[in-house]
Amino acid sequence: MPKFRLLPKHIILVRHGESEGNKDPSAYTTTPDYKISLTDHGRAQARLAGSRLRDLISSNGSSQDWRVYFYVSPYERTRSTLREIGKSFSKKRVIGVREECRIREQDFGNFQVAERMRITKETREKFGRFFYRFPEGESAADVFDRVSSFLESLWRDIDLNRLNSDPSQELNLIIISHGLASRVFLMKWFKWTVEQFEQLYNPGNCEIRVMKLGPTGEYSLAIHHTDEELQEWGLSPEMIEDQKWRIKANKTDLHNHSKSYLNSFFDQELDSDEDVKEDIVSDNEFEDVKGENIDSDDDSNDTFVDTDS
Repeated sequence: MPKFRLLPKHIILVRHGESEGNKDPSAYTTTPDYKISLTDHGRAQARLAGSRLRDLISSNGSSQDWRVYFYVSPYERTRSTLREIGKSFSKKRVIGVREECRIREQDFGNFQVAERMRITKETREKFGRFFYRFPEGESAADVFDRVSSFLESLWRDIDLNRLNSDPSQELNLIIISHGLASRVFLMKWFKWTVEQFEQLYNPGNCEIRVMKLGPTGEYSLAIHHTDEELQEWGLSPEMIEDQKWRIKANKTDLHNHSKSYLNSFFDQELDSDEDVKEDIVSDNEFEDVKGENIDSDDDSNDTFVDTDS
């Protein structure tokens, strides 16, 4: 393990530019999802995003000797977005590029029939975007698992200084991916709950979301982005306050700070041990409750006859 760790100044999430599928959903009925290309407008969005990224990274007190490292989804629309963004960076500024399958788009299954796709997406909205799994495809929870694996690999690369070993150079990471993958990346990083995830909105095409390193070694969205932007993304007032807290937070404070989420999981009306003792259900009370449920609809103990033999 190196004696020092070079933390990136920025970790920037970029959604791909406008694709043919964004413009016309029927494109998915004739073209595999991973081959969907950018529109002309999408390529223009990506070139503009590249210019904005360069300005962002090179300004605001940045070192003159800054560098970028790219991660990109293997889909055609993300790779094309990278090509256009890359036109804003000279070769000496780019340390490396890595294609990363774990940040690819959510697998929506075999959706060659447009009407089936529409009905299934309506069903997802009814049952919840995080856990609903598309037939023959993935749920957002599945994407969360693989993005979490990517994040663990990313931290190992940072810990071992695999991305940059020169302390005189300022490192910036740019991750070019998809809307859902970007949202679950932030969910994993900031330990947001499923309920909080369900409030979030998809980033627009080539929208940039910037996690910037604070003076105490924590990353925050609130350093670069305004409260209004965070609200537009779907962050609650509590989530925004958490982002502001992280700007000057010490890692040793994270455990105590996490206690602020207790009210989401526990009834905090019981303030003392004496209150808890008074509220404990006794064994006799439990037996009484269990007896009331004997005639419930639970048929797990029913006996079935195998009629197929």
